[in-house]
Amino acid sequence: MKTDLTDTTASKVNKALVQGRRAIGTPAVGMVLTLVIVTDEENAYDALKAASDAAHEHPSRTLVVIKRVSRSPRDRTQSRLDAEVRVGADAGTGETVVLRLYGEVADHAQSVVLPLLLPDAPVVVWWPVNAPLDPAKDPLGALAQRRVTDTYASEQPVRDLATRSGTYTPGDTDLSWTRITPWRSMLAAALDQVTCEVRAVEVEGEEFNPSCELLAMWLADRLDVPVKRSLSSGPGLTAVRMDTNCGPIKLDRADGSLATLSIEGQPDRAVALKRRETAELMAEELRRLDPDDTYASALRYGVDRLKSASAVPSEPSEPSVSSVSSVPKSEGRAGLALPAPVEAAAKAPAAEATAQEPVRREPPKLEPVRKATK
Repeated sequence: MKTDLTDTTASKVNKALVQGRRAIGTPAVGMVLTLVIVTDEENAYDALKAASDAAHEHPSRTLVVIKRVSRSPRDRTQSRLDAEVRVGADAGTGETVVLRLYGEVADHAQSVVLPLLLPDAPVVVWWPVNAPLDPAKDPLGALAQRRVTDTYASEQPVRDLATRSGTYTPGDTDLSWTRITPWRSMLAAALDQVTCEVRAVEVEGEEFNPSCELLAMWLADRLDVPVKRSLSSGPGLTAVRMDTNCGPIKLDRADGSLATLSIEGQPDRAVALKRRETAELMAEELRRLDPDDTYASALRYGVDRLKSASAVPSEPSEPSVSSVSSVPKSEGRAGLALPAPVEAAAKAPAAEATAQEPVRREPPKLEPVRKATK
């Protein structure tokens, strides 16, 4: 059953929900939570479809908040609320209310959402796009016990990760973190099979993918080893390589669906690591509404710290023949320019040996030339 309300109020929307339940013969409320989706008109359909699919596992009242931008200055001063109420078969296993806010009321969406929340039920707020950098201080985020964002949809994912590490509040989570749950489970299971010490890790994936950065930060935080971040053409995460004292451990997924787990001394195994849809990610997030301490620890490790840990200092290279021959002979021994302390240290043993015994000149010995084999 679907009911359209134009220029309405929150109390009228509540009455429409009660009338809709009575009309379909289910006056009781069987929802376990309230899911608030804050999005725009462009992404509303995809977000609502993902929430409806996740509602099969978690029946909920879904409130879709769409802030419409008024075209003229006169329209911006006029507040209006349009609502679309869906119950029964049109809403799946729960209830759906699509709220379109115009004018000044768009800046006070919490006053519209608050009367529509289920009593004594947890509240989850999800921003599919345009998520605030501090979700807990957002007016709608302050109403929720769980705040879900998606850094993958932002313009600068790595920068947003660095910002959210400083504004993290218990209850915040990210779908980019949810996407790497199978990877974290598989890597933990692989390390449980061996008794080796991990010395270094390399995480390979496409550029500007926050899931790759979060996985690298999680490994660096848990293993306390240098983690290198390398780039590939994707899709998403493509490989994780761990260097251990017992041999390399590699989890490679080149096609985005099937991965290969390689452990030294064991046969290679095929592992299902298919890229999951948004509905599956939301269903996983709604299974637990308590704070995710593991995500908080990985996020607070910091992207900048990860980059500094990945940098390996280059070893000083020996001077080439061209650089040695270009130095004047007066600047050092054998035509090689040496710093003053080094040159003095090099001359001191020679002078001391000359004072003790006469110099014995021996003809140079020629080493036999060994022909290199191909």
